[in-house]
Amino acid sequence: MELTADNLNCERGGRTVFTGVRFSVSNGQLMQLTGPNGSGKSSLLRMIAGLNEAASGTLTLHGGHEDLAIEQQAHYIAHQEAVKTALSVAENLSFWRDFMGSGDVDKAMAAFDLTRLSSYPAGLLSAGQKRRLALARLVLVPRVLWLLDEPTVGLDAASLARLVRVMAGHLEKGGIIIAATHVPLGREPDTRLELGQAA
Repeated sequence: MELTADNLNCERGGRTVFTGVRFSVSNGQLMQLTGPNGSGKSSLLRMIAGLNEAASGTLTLHGGHEDLAIEQQAHYIAHQEAVKTALSVAENLSFWRDFMGSGDVDKAMAAFDLTRLSSYPAGLLSAGQKRRLALARLVLVPRVLWLLDEPTVGLDAASLARLVRVMAGHLEKGGIIIAATHVPLGREPDTRLELGQAA
């Protein structure tokens, strides 16, 4: 499987964010996005996730499910955790399991040390705990493509180690990860994409 971008151009609010972006990332590979604030790292991830449209250019997932869009084969973990504060930790994951079709809630909680917090209201979690809850969706429902926007924000050393292990396991199974981060992720990226200076 391979995700390719050809001559992607992004415009937001009448401003050109980036132009001519090209990349290719395949099974078992980690691609690291770097660049200053405003250079389009989040915009590119949102574009791949189907939340932003490219002004021009193409994105293609070769070897994926032909009847599914790229975003239907991807997990997107953004800056905001998409946590329902009125629900418990387990209820949040159960919601995502039902929304996405299937999944093992207990396995997802265990992967990010959330089991003891399963009945705890998500609105009372610390920032780091909310981040772990968001990241648990990666384990909850298998998807080949992971799009991670600053995934380490708010994580302590132990939680970062858990994330590194989960990412390594995904890559070993042939998954693809695109991560916008300036923090080491436990292994050298297979490829890097540096976006340009902000306008």
